Amino acid sequence: MKKIKMSLVAAIAAAAATTGANAGALDSILSNPKLDLELRPRYEYVDQDGFTNEANAFTVRTALGAQFGLANVDGLGAQIQMMNVANFGQEDYNSLSNGNATYPVVADPDQTRVTQANISYAKNGFVGIVGRKMVVLDNARFIGNVGWRQMPQTYDLAAAIYNGVKNLSLLGAFVNRVHTIKDNGQFDTSTVLLHATYKVMPQLTLTAYDYMVASVCDHIGLRATGKVNAGAVKVAYEAEYAMQNDATLEEENLGKPNQDADYYKIGASASISGFTFGAAYEVLSGTNGTDGKTTFITPLATLHAMNGWADKFLSTPTAGLTDASVKLAYNAGKAGNFVAIYHKFESDVGSTDYGTEIDAAYKFKINKNLGLLLKGAWYDADQYSVDTTKYWVQLDYKFSAKL
Repeated sequence: MKKIKMSLVAAIAAAAATTGANAGALDSILSNPKLDLELRPRYEYVDQDGFTNEANAFTVRTALGAQFGLANVDGLGAQIQMMNVANFGQEDYNSLSNGNATYPVVADPDQTRVTQANISYAKNGFVGIVGRKMVVLDNARFIGNVGWRQMPQTYDLAAAIYNGVKNLSLLGAFVNRVHTIKDNGQFDTSTVLLHATYKVMPQLTLTAYDYMVASVCDHIGLRATGKVNAGAVKVAYEAEYAMQNDATLEEENLGKPNQDADYYKIGASASISGFTFGAAYEVLSGTNGTDGKTTFITPLATLHAMNGWADKFLSTPTAGLTDASVKLAYNAGKAGNFVAIYHKFESDVGSTDYGTEIDAAYKFKINKNLGLLLKGAWYDADQYSVDTTKYWVQLDYKFSAKL
């Protein structure tokens, strides 16, 4: 399912494209402005065992942004974006800040924030950026913008990207603050992100990364993805392994906690005549408390998209997590897209059955600016958490204009 997100590379490239000169006093500073508007009203329903009340959340995200060139300098651009999240007068849910603890959580508190504010410079395959930015690397398993929630996660950073060699992309970034989805949810950090992607051939792209999250852990990994055409069938695959070690970088007074864990995922899908069939197996390692290991954690990830839309595994269980999933999707063209996913969850250490989940979604493009999303998640608990049902109805209106 297409998620609402903006990758760092694509966003910087868009900003770098907004160059040129126009007449007028203001145009000597700002040129080729592009305005963006998004309105995303959503209804979310949660029925979770253990709560006498069911959550009913009516919220709307309003985002207004602009990109423009600066000072008529070729390749120099800027971006500004503000977002507001508000409810429609009812708060029959726990937003994590409204104190309604008798309701299940819908993590969309009322808030207003500058979500992006940055200056970028692009020339000869080099792109530099300083400021606040949404960041999504690869599939957002480790570094993401949590784009499903109404207020996204953003990063204050200085970053450099080099694409001057064919098929190679290099990224390095220093992050000094992370703004989470919570109201006033931010924390200072000294995190370094290193990311390299090389397209070996049309059927194989390799990605290597080292994400050094200060006083938390280092993620060091390798990811392989590709697509192969076998007649009328299009096959896509992914394989990834990451190890999690003690943090290389340290925040003042926070020390360097021990971390020793592993992650891997393998998956494949086949598409024909609008249908897609897929399967994947993902493991986040755990510990029994005596084996000298730790639990694999993902503190900066977009988690909603990973292990079931019911959000039962936003934190990895101590004994780890295995997620065996199968997917069926159908692209009906103008009639919309449908996807259904079945998950079987177990512990990594031992043989604890965590339960199963079915997720389903239908997405329909009403017109070029407006989309409809119907979505549901049904988690059937076994020896972990509790039964949970969630439904969503969402409209998403996007408008862009060059002035």
